[in-house]
Amino acid sequence: MTVVDLRYSAACLREGRRDGRRPRPAAVRRRVDVYSWARAEPRDRWVSWAAGIEEGRARGRLRLGLEAVRRAVNATVGGRLAVGAADDLDVAPARHRRAAVWQY
Repeated sequence: MTVVDLRYSAACLREGRRDGRRPRPAAVRRRVDVYSWARAEPRDRWVSWAAGIEEGRARGRLRLGLEAVRRAVNATVGGRLAVGAADDLDVAPARHRRAAVWQY
């Protein structure tokens, strides 16, 4: 497989700066040997199946993180709610379907 891309080399950037114009990118061709095709079969259900499992796990992790925040906020310290304790907790964002699309 041949991949063509436009890149700015250091020489292109210097030349553009010297001439007082925008630099012109140079075409770069790369040759890559591909041994397995990602989703070569359009009717393949493997990615959606793996993404569904990963999405369920991400929702579970998010649910556990939010439950820890709720417990910390609802805890009482000397008869008052410990709202400031929630500042110490961090809940990672749930990344749905992204990992499965690129990893499988």
